[in-house]
Order: sequence, then structure tokens, then C-alpha cells
Amino acid sequence: MAHDFTPLQNDRILRAARGQTVDRPPMWVMRQAGRYLPEYHEAKGQHDFFECCRSPEIASTLTLQPIDRYDGFIDAAIIFSDILVIPQAMGMEVQMVDKVGPQFPNPLRSPQDQQYADVLGKDVDVKEELDYVYKAITLTRQKLKGRVPLIGFCGAPWTLLCYMVEGGGTKMFRWAKTWVYEYGAESKKLLQKISEICVEYLVLQVEAGAQMLQVFDSWAGELTPTAFEEFSLPFLRYISKHTKERLKERGLEVVPMTVFAKGAWYALEQLCESEYETVGLDWLHDPAEAMRIAKGRVTLQGNADPGILYGSDESVTKLVEGMVKGFGGGKERWIVNLGHGITPGVDPEKLKHFFEEVVRCTRSSVAKRAS
Repeated sequence: MAHDFTPLQNDRILRAARGQTVDRPPMWVMRQAGRYLPEYHEAKGQHDFFECCRSPEIASTLTLQPIDRYDGFIDAAIIFSDILVIPQAMGMEVQMVDKVGPQFPNPLRSPQDQQYADVLGKDVDVKEELDYVYKAITLTRQKLKGRVPLIGFCGAPWTLLCYMVEGGGTKMFRWAKTWVYEYGAESKKLLQKISEICVEYLVLQVEAGAQMLQVFDSWAGELTPTAFEEFSLPFLRYISKHTKERLKERGLEVVPMTVFAKGAWYALEQLCESEYETVGLDWLHDPAEAMRIAKGRVTLQGNADPGILYGSDESVTKLVEGMVKGFGGGKERWIVNLGHGITPGVDPEKLKHFFEEVVRCTRSSVAKRAS
């Protein structure tokens, strides 16, 4: 299905992802469309979180809010959705409980659970089940009128498995660890099933209008390096490889892809060799060391501590100056972001100051290089 979209006016992030030189590093932040913005609460109104995700009109409105507020600073929109739409498409019930987060009333506790057989055996119609996401992407592209590219995304198989077996967020990861260390073979069957759905989901997002893709492995850091290599990395690689193959088969553009494996600092070398154009870094990485490991093979994305936005303007300036220096000035192989999503209670003006300081520091670093 071909869409007649307005030509792109700002492709800075796409060029940076592909390793091209840019005038300044592109900027966006994870969870930029969200509850820290007062306009988010106005648009959301009394709607449940997943109701907002399922309404293309509301989802597109929320996606555009940070683009409007930080006009001239943010170089990409990311569609307002959630990683847990995939477990929902697989037949599991997920609720978003206020002040608690996502909850699965009936999580997968063991492979003997009948639900495991049901989930594994279900022939998921990804196009039909997640049609509302594609509609939101197409509508958002139309509303953007080419101002900035639109990012689509999915959750990584390991992270989705964690939610599906834990029943929500956790600090212990008791059930997730039980699955991988006691039911390893059954875990891999589930991870493979999720991976295949992720591929189809991402391809359909590109068909709908997404111009870049990100895979979020939010719980990667809960695995040991050995377990990450067994239960996360192969499936992250499967997604990048097969998404690109399917895009080519469908005659669609092979868009840049980003992998964000939070906490898996030990796997940066492997992630640089996983067929993603961009590797997202959390705030535990030292930028200069990450650049040394990456050796220009990929673009790095990140990695300010989201907590810096609770701090003083001077603290933000100091952090930005350190990032710019560590990432080599910002003209190549760097996309500015936080090391995880923006957190609740942040003053939106603090984020604006963060953006302003990046522009100031990277322009001065560019000027220094030119002189």
C-alpha cells in the first residue's frame, strides 16, 4: 500500500544513523511523548492508556506534542504506543494500572500452563491485531507534513518474555529467571515466536510510514553476559536480519534500525556486529569508551542520565559538555538521547535547556574544528 506523504524536510537523524556527516547531532528522547508534559494529560483526558494507544487520533496527537513544544530541537517523532501490544496480540490480557504500571492478570508461570500452549500455538494475524498502530503511524506521518522522521518500535523478545511471565514490572525477576534457567528450551520456543511477530510488526510499521525502527530490550541488564548471549542476542539478531530481508522482499525501504539493550554494557562489541545501524547506550556507558569499542561501525545513541533533568541548569550544562567531548563533537556517528526514558515529574523547561546546551556545545565544537 503506497502512501502519498509530504517529502522530508529534516533527515538529520537518518543521515546520522547511516554514518553521514551532519551539521549538529540529531536529538530526541525516549518517552518524549508522555506524562511529564501538561498537554499530554489534557489530550489523554479520561481515556485509559491502552485506549489512547488504540485510538489513531489520540496516539498521533500525543506523538506530535513534543515536536510542537520543542520545535527546531527534536529531530524525530516516535509513535505513541507500548511494547506490550505484542503480548496482547498473542492473546494475553494486559492492563495499565494507574500508579502501578502494566499488569498481566494471568501471567505465564510455567510451560505446563495451558496458556503457554495457547500462546505458542496461536496463529497471530499481526496485520489485523495491531492495525490501530499502523493507522496511527500513517495518520501521524500525514500530520507531520515532513517536519521530522517518524520512528516505529517494538519490545525485544527477552523483555517481553519477562513481562509475560512476571505479570508486570519487578525487581526480583524470579519467574523470568526460573524460565530461562529451568525451562531453557521452552523459553527459546517462546522467544522465537515473539521474534517472528516482532519482524512482521516492524515491517508493517514501515509499510504504514515509519522511517526508522527501534527495538527496546529494557531488561537486558538482568541477564549475565553468558545468558544474554543465549537468551537475548540471537533473537535481537534474528529481528534485524529478517526485518531487513522482509522489507526488501516487500519492495519497501530498508530503514535504519536501532537496538537498545539497557544494562547490557558488556555486550556493546556484540551489538555493534548485530546488523543494527544504531546502538542505544544507557547512562552506565562512558561515551569515549563506547566510541572506542564501536570504531565507527555503528552510530551510538544516548546517553544522558534521565535524572539529570531533576538537577540544576549548571549540572545539565556540565553533563552535556562531557557528552559532546566523549562522543567526539557530534558531527558523526552520534544521536543525542537520554540513557533511558524521560521520567515523571521533570520540568519540560529542563529538557529544553538540555537541547539548547547540546546545540550550543556542538556548534562551538564544530566552529573550533573549522578554525
